[in-house]
Amino acid sequence: MTAPRRVGWPDGGDGRPARWQVVTVDRPPGQVLPEGRWPEPLRRLGDAVQVRVRPAPGDRGTELAARPRPGAGPPPGLAVHLVGDDPGRLVRQALRQVKQLAETGEVLRPDRSELDRPAVTPE
Repeated sequence: MTAPRRVGWPDGGDGRPARWQVVTVDRPPGQVLPEGRWPEPLRRLGDAVQVRVRPAPGDRGTELAARPRPGAGPPPGLAVHLVGDDPGRLVRQALRQVKQLAETGEVLRPDRSELDRPAVTPE
């Protein structure tokens, strides 16, 4: 016997909101939130997430926290099958991307495998 699956973004499983995902960005809040706007990776999630920002302890940058908003569905334009039962995965990914953009200016990607690289032919 299996339990029925819920549709939409789950909460913490026991009726409580999902837990906060937090990253510390080694930049002041003004650089993390230019002009007071959320960085693009979090903006894509729209109203489906709650976001809070505060100075990191010990004057070490900015603490950025996000979690899926209780009762909200997945962000518009996002295929539900990509979210699965873990909307926190999207939140973690967006926070990682914000951190990378703020600290390095780009979203870092792992090196492509040798199979994915174009072949180099000797001249």
